[in-house]
Amino acid sequence: MLLPLQELVTILSRSHADRNVYPSAGVLFVHVLEREYFKGEFPPYPKAGDPSNDPITFNTNLKGYPDRPGWLRYIQRTPHSDGVLYGSPTAEHIGKPTVIEITAYNRRTFETARHNLVINIKAAEEFPLPYQAEFYIKNMNVEEMLASEVLGDFLGAVKNVWQPERLNAINITSALDRGGRVPLPINNLKEGVYVMVGADVPFSSCLREVESPHNQLRCSQEMEPVISCDKKFRAQFHIDWCKISLVDINKVVPVYVTRPEPGTGILPEFGEYKPPSESLKSRDYFSDFLVTLAVPSAVALVLFFILGYTMCCRREGVEKRNMQTPDIQLVHHSSIQKSTKELRSMSKNREISWPLSTLPVFNPVSGEVVPPIHPDNYETTSMPLMQTQANLQNQITIPQQRPSGEDLKTAVL
Repeated sequence: MLLPLQELVTILSRSHADRNVYPSAGVLFVHVLEREYFKGEFPPYPKAGDPSNDPITFNTNLKGYPDRPGWLRYIQRTPHSDGVLYGSPTAEHIGKPTVIEITAYNRRTFETARHNLVINIKAAEEFPLPYQAEFYIKNMNVEEMLASEVLGDFLGAVKNVWQPERLNAINITSALDRGGRVPLPINNLKEGVYVMVGADVPFSSCLREVESPHNQLRCSQEMEPVISCDKKFRAQFHIDWCKISLVDINKVVPVYVTRPEPGTGILPEFGEYKPPSESLKSRDYFSDFLVTLAVPSAVALVLFFILGYTMCCRREGVEKRNMQTPDIQLVHHSSIQKSTKELRSMSKNREISWPLSTLPVFNPVSGEVVPPIHPDNYETTSMPLMQTQANLQNQITIPQQRPSGEDLKTAVL
């Protein structure tokens, strides 16, 4: 059901010139900043009447101040969309004209245009409305909900469920301002919006169904509660009934905060300032120097000499250590050193084809000791990794006895 604007009790205005608006305290105020109007402020265009898609952004602030009043918010999604000023003025702003400077920036031509919006807040007939309900709509963004048609459809659905005589939209807040997370850009997800409405009659039985123990249990289990009137909203608005808030102002206990009365801002009288005398007594800092530097330096020097004497003059020496070491331990130590030295020397001569441990140490026929393959002065740096009989320079022949008793022949190793 679409309500006419006079039943919405929202002040919906559009920026066509410097103008005055008269919203009521405690009632939602919406002001649309239309790009189409400000396009006329940025001539010239190729032809009169040609549509222009220039990016235009708006800046709003209280005249003489860098920001807007605390109750007034502003949103513009992209430079190609209209901006919206919205908020709910409070009773303390009644009778105080608020001048809002609206500056439009053309991001293509870098031209600007400025208009003033004078907001004169007047007292409502009944402020505030005693029964207030706040709905959380999951499938809407705040700028979509601020459209007059959408807001009228929502208030019409609430009026059918609540059946009040007077129904006002009090406030609209984005879920991001309540700590919500930015949705992922998939499946056309929305940020969500909180809409608070007020009425002059108690809550209907349908709205009270949320407070039933059964629905409270379902909400605690992250399940949707069973609400009989949800079908009246479901076609256009997806309401999270677990987040609905019902407030009866008549039962709310007011909290009064006592603040201390501010003073005059003038410091009490303490007399004239008396600077110190010019004839100051001289002070000897030699004792301070001794305590601060000399004493710690002397202690450090003594400790240095004690440490030097302990490390340099109290050493046992190698001979005394060897005399107190058993002979068998020295023999083991010497053998380990020799083995380590031999292994290191062998690791430097990895090019040798056959290690000594793999060759026979004596002639199997004559019993003579076989000399090493290479002499001590043999150069092994140019030897290939794989040696054959053709590139061995020093070949050793070992006589072998033939089974028939013939002469011995030589075999090449």
